[in-house]
Amino acid sequence: MTEAPHHIISYTKLTAVWGLLLLLTGATILVTRLDLGPYKILGALTIACVKSGLVIAVFMHMKYEERLLRILLFVTLVTLAIFIGFTFFDVLYR
Repeated sequence: MTEAPHHIISYTKLTAVWGLLLLLTGATILVTRLDLGPYKILGALTIACVKSGLVIAVFMHMKYEERLLRILLFVTLVTLAIFIGFTFFDVLYR
């Protein structure tokens, strides 16, 4: 098995992603302060998904991994989402 080359991300890119994460955190706080009705939760969860995608892609270096590992991560996250969805349906219809 060959060893994969190391990927070095510049401090500029890491700082830019960190700044974007801070801005998205501020956006999450702003969304919770606004009166959006049921869209408040959707907005906060959408921002949280974008933030987690950035962390996984850049800080966990998933962007540079092989296709199989990315597919396995995707399958794991979909399975987790299904289980969380079943939990919400259980609570909703009690």
